Amino acid sequence: METKKKVNIDSLLDGWTKSKYTVKECTFAFNVRNGFCSVDGWRSGTFSGSAQQGGVRATAVRPVIEGTSKKKPPTKERTQRRVVVTGMDVITPNGQDPDVFYENLLQGVSGISEIESFDCSQFPTRIAGEIKSFSSDGWISPKLSKRIDKFILYALTAGKKALINGGITEDVMKELNKTRCGVLIGSGMGGMKVFNDAIESLMTSYKKMNPFCIPLAPTNMGSAMLAMDLGWMGPTYSISTACATSNFCILSAANHIIKGEADMMLSGGSEAVIIPIGLGGFVACRALSQRNNEPTKASRPWDSNRDGFVMGEGAGVLLLEELEHAKRRGATIYAEFLGGSFTCDAYHMTEPHPEGAGVILCIEKALAQSGVSKEEVNYINAHGTSTPAGDLKEYQASVHCFGQNPELRINSTKSMIGHLLGAAGAVEAVATIQAIRTGWVHPNINLDSPDEGVDTNVLVGSKKERLDIKVAISNSFGFGGHNSSILFAPYK
Repeated sequence: METKKKVNIDSLLDGWTKSKYTVKECTFAFNVRNGFCSVDGWRSGTFSGSAQQGGVRATAVRPVIEGTSKKKPPTKERTQRRVVVTGMDVITPNGQDPDVFYENLLQGVSGISEIESFDCSQFPTRIAGEIKSFSSDGWISPKLSKRIDKFILYALTAGKKALINGGITEDVMKELNKTRCGVLIGSGMGGMKVFNDAIESLMTSYKKMNPFCIPLAPTNMGSAMLAMDLGWMGPTYSISTACATSNFCILSAANHIIKGEADMMLSGGSEAVIIPIGLGGFVACRALSQRNNEPTKASRPWDSNRDGFVMGEGAGVLLLEELEHAKRRGATIYAEFLGGSFTCDAYHMTEPHPEGAGVILCIEKALAQSGVSKEEVNYINAHGTSTPAGDLKEYQASVHCFGQNPELRINSTKSMIGHLLGAAGAVEAVATIQAIRTGWVHPNINLDSPDEGVDTNVLVGSKKERLDIKVAISNSFGFGGHNSSILFAPYK
């Protein structure tokens, strides 16, 4: 039995660039018996479909256009909802304001020093990117500040400051549809101090334990408490993928906007594990630098004399917003978020894949998802932790993907602030956006003796450099083989 049905071509071309086609309606004959669907008036194209209760389903199959050129296809047109960055904030060892933070990076100022918050004299590593002075006055009530873990404290403060940076005043806040505003700020380790204190109390008696030790320890609580404070009822949760956490959160937050599930998202990461159990755990992994006598020279990505990474702490938060929503309220647009991707090495808990297969796949998927060609990317803010295996594998993967671009420049923010673990990606995203805004990329400090096989013409030198950024990519990788790449560009 054959039936005829009229359908709107737009409903069949989901995700296609429809501007190239003039056909708006077509009549197709659907053969219920064999499930084949043909379309009248569709040039060299076919549809496949199936019969089901209540109607007919059909999906488009790419048409064969006669005379198609063999030239490289143009960059994919952006027909989906666009995401822009309209606010940001950081809490880092060398600055607690985006402009101060980036100016210090441009000047090569290191925030790494001896640990002062506890006695670490018995540890082989006694240095970190420790925040020496921090105040949440005016942002969080004193009573709450004393109760919550530092990772929550950093997340709440940076999140609220990012809103102010984005022009979200009290009057603007009243006009927002809070059911379409969400929070996605992750943490790799969560409330380790709260949990550690609870264990110490338990050694005496369970009665001595903090009744809030369980609610305040999970990684989601930074997002949850910030949403409670703001009254934001949209997508709110956290992602924890070790040192790739922030990038996972930023991309996932952007996807909520792209899908139409939110108009505005606070996203990023927060971490505070410079405490005895945190330091001791990484010492036990044999992952940390022991250059205690030269703290500012301890973090040295791609330098042959590196001896491990340096722990850091802090937070980074971006205010992501749907473009038209941002334009309607007259927001300042710092950059456009183009997209990104995740992959897993599926290889080892702590070591990168020896061929960098997961990283290369992640970068290529990020480019495809974003509709960006390799030739457009001319700046990489690398994960660059200052470990022998990780630095080289990332460099090799980056050159494999982008090495044909003579403008390509690569640097590592960690050379000056250490590794902020779950907060690293968000802080480095801010550095990437600041590079786009200012036209300056910060130096790689401590790159005195580059690894053999590393091209110093690709790596940024010891001084800041001018760069007209077309597209920037920020990479983060984490224990467990988690890979993430996110892309930013100037808003046009």
